[in-house]
Amino acid sequence: MLQNHRMTAIYLIVAAFLLILPFVYESRNMLILLTQIFVFAILAMSYDLLLGFTGIVSFGHAMFFGIGAYSIGIFMKRFEPTLLNFVLAVITTILLTALVSFLVGLLTLRLKSHFYAMLTMALAGLFLVLAEKWRTLTFGNDGFTFRVPELFVDRTNFYLICLLVMIAVFMLLNRFTNSPLGKVLQAIRENEQRTESLGFQVLHYKIAASVVSGVLAGIAGILYAMSLRYVNTSVFSMDITLDALLMTIIGGVGTLVGAIIGAGLIEFAHDGLTELAKEHWIFERWIIFFGIIYILVVIFFPLGIVGTLKRFSWKRKKQPSVKEEKITG
Repeated sequence: MLQNHRMTAIYLIVAAFLLILPFVYESRNMLILLTQIFVFAILAMSYDLLLGFTGIVSFGHAMFFGIGAYSIGIFMKRFEPTLLNFVLAVITTILLTALVSFLVGLLTLRLKSHFYAMLTMALAGLFLVLAEKWRTLTFGNDGFTFRVPELFVDRTNFYLICLLVMIAVFMLLNRFTNSPLGKVLQAIRENEQRTESLGFQVLHYKIAASVVSGVLAGIAGILYAMSLRYVNTSVFSMDITLDALLMTIIGGVGTLVGAIIGAGLIEFAHDGLTELAKEHWIFERWIIFFGIIYILVVIFFPLGIVGTLKRFSWKRKKQPSVKEEKITG
């Protein structure tokens, strides 16, 4: 109980710090970078719900992210960039991602392990091809720019909105994973056959997790496209899914807060290595250094940063003190 109160206090302090940061530290680049971190943290948390809490490995998570990005882009391009049209775009994204994730889950979640992962990758590829070929709507690989409602034009406002959405998603998923439904999902992750033998309809629970995860990934796609005010077919690429996977693994699978930390580390590393490329030619191959960083994290934090720290803390609690050893001796 004390540990929970301590963690809640830390979360509140960090949230308060991030809320006041743009008013005390005026740096446009830092504001944009943190906004990107918030967006990808939402995506990573949505992926963690599948991988960390349900044991589902998906290679097609980018399809939901892309649906959100194109939904807001098309609405803002075809219609006036008003708050009403923004709300309509959000509702459209929620409905589309919920429907697609439900159908994809219904068709694929009966499969096991890598069969499911490969089929989701194929389905994401179909959305990528659709975005490339339906040029009258998507403008193909070239993509298109669009305007956003006045509320989101100011970078500070957009930063605060993304931060509040990330906090809301974290609280929602924290509540969801600690609910009876969330406990069943974790039981499925640990032993699907035993959970099914207890009378639970495993497929129904996995589809529910898929729908929630897909909707949240769509919301992340909306915020990502609005941060750039531009969208193209790259939002459906495999790179988006791999980023979410890496963020989840580096931060700690099944921890939620680890997804946020993983998003922060990857985005800061990417930004830092890109800046170093301007100083020396060797850093132009920044992806090599990024790979080295990832390898080091995996070696020293095999359960992810948060997962390893939790395991270390748990082991320290289990070790008897010197006084206890003397008494038992």
